Amino acid sequence: MKKKNVWWEWTKALVIAISIAAVIRFFLFTPIVVDGLSMMPTLQNGDRMVVNKVNYKLSPPERFDVIVFHAPEQRDYIKRVIGLPGDKITLIDDQLYINDEPMDEPYLDGYKEELSGGVLTEDFTLEQVPDGELFVMGDNRRYSKDSRDIGTVEIEEVIGNTSLVFWPLQEIRVVD
Repeated sequence: MKKKNVWWEWTKALVIAISIAAVIRFFLFTPIVVDGLSMMPTLQNGDRMVVNKVNYKLSPPERFDVIVFHAPEQRDYIKRVIGLPGDKITLIDDQLYINDEPMDEPYLDGYKEELSGGVLTEDFTLEQVPDGELFVMGDNRRYSKDSRDIGTVEIEEVIGNTSLVFWPLQEIRVVD
């Protein structure tokens, strides 16, 4: 029997492991760090999350998904999908209406209670989300640069959705 070269075997194993990690990182899942306060109270500045890049290759984004997308400022933003193509979006007195139907936003309840009479979101209307685009907003409506400022987001600019916070360890959770 021929003796195997230990170094060659270790090198092959290392190359295979790095290749698998690269495929997972670039095509399936990638980490992201929440930068800023625009998604509070749902996400905190510095939270580390996993972005699923595969999901939207198989099915379209859904309303209220938390997504990551390429923003016009050459940065990646993390926001919540509010409007899908063809939707009419209206906000009046902190009540979201989609196609003239009131929508429940339980992820905002804590902030609305803290305001004690203040307004979380200024009133506005978007008559129709264009085809192939999404209307997105941060959960911290007062301090979020979102579709109200940058316009709707092309679906092609969406990297993926995210719902798993993996860091800090004491904050590991799945985001609704």
